[in-house]
Amino acid sequence: MSSVKTGPRNLITDVAGLRVGNASDEKVKSGTTVILYDTPATAAVQVLGGAPGTRETDLLEPHNTVESINALVLSGGSAFGLDAASGVQAALREKGVGFEVGGHRIPIVPAAILFDMMNGGDKDWGRFPPYRELGYAAVQSASPAFEIGTAGAGTGATVAGLKGGLGSASSMLASGATIGALVAVNALGSVTIGRGKHFWAAPFEIGEEFGGHGLPHPLPADTSEIKTKFSEAAGSNTTIGVIATDLVLTKAQAKRLAIAAHDGFARAIWPSHTPFDGDLIFTLATGTSGRMPEVGEFIDLCAAAASTMSRAIARGIYAATPAANDPYPVWKSLI
Repeated sequence: MSSVKTGPRNLITDVAGLRVGNASDEKVKSGTTVILYDTPATAAVQVLGGAPGTRETDLLEPHNTVESINALVLSGGSAFGLDAASGVQAALREKGVGFEVGGHRIPIVPAAILFDMMNGGDKDWGRFPPYRELGYAAVQSASPAFEIGTAGAGTGATVAGLKGGLGSASSMLASGATIGALVAVNALGSVTIGRGKHFWAAPFEIGEEFGGHGLPHPLPADTSEIKTKFSEAAGSNTTIGVIATDLVLTKAQAKRLAIAAHDGFARAIWPSHTPFDGDLIFTLATGTSGRMPEVGEFIDLCAAAASTMSRAIARGIYAATPAANDPYPVWKSLI
């Protein structure tokens, strides 16, 4: 692991064949992020939070029939945000993308949502929420280069004491494999140690990708103090993410990689996986490298999944920008 370096963009799109699109509504203070791939990808999911909101996740289990999917959606908006997948389906159907059944193309688009309803945005949107149109717009903007921080599904996200955001990072392993993470960070818990500026994810930072501050020394007296949003907004949570690799994986291996990536949540957010978080990670295996990992390489891949996800979480908070009526300050205000 000592030879791990970032990809050229330090984004999940360093995994060949991936594109990411963001769309947001500044008035609502919410948004949607879509991940597209050049060819259908093997996928899996692992939910470890106690309050998830999902669509089309059962089909990702290794024992179920569908082997590949067409897109993934991360969205704000709580249950309303699940509409974003309908907009993504509409855009993909127009492009002739989908699972063919009896002459019909049906795009397979699993989705997960976070709760950002109490963040100072105007949620009085009338009869229909905006997420279907945001999903459609996110497809149109999809590109290898995309914005992190206050963007897409991270537009209205928060964590304990700070504004949340959309984060991404990548790692290139010594074996030649690439792994990338994308995450909308909206946790009940805290991403920083005590009340200071230092990220829990600091041991995994590459260069100064989220400030280069390292760990505090000595550790502050409030290091072990549990800091959450529970007293202000107990239900305003959930961190949702994607871990991707260019290796060829079975659905069972993809599931195991999603499980391993959850260690990245635990390394970067404390506490994580609470009854009031819907913490979830999707895996995507594009197979663009053309090879399957050997046993030792898969172990390294699982470790890199955790460290890369940790870095992506910190980068999302680090890149957040302020907006009117924010309930919490941005991380950069601590400096």
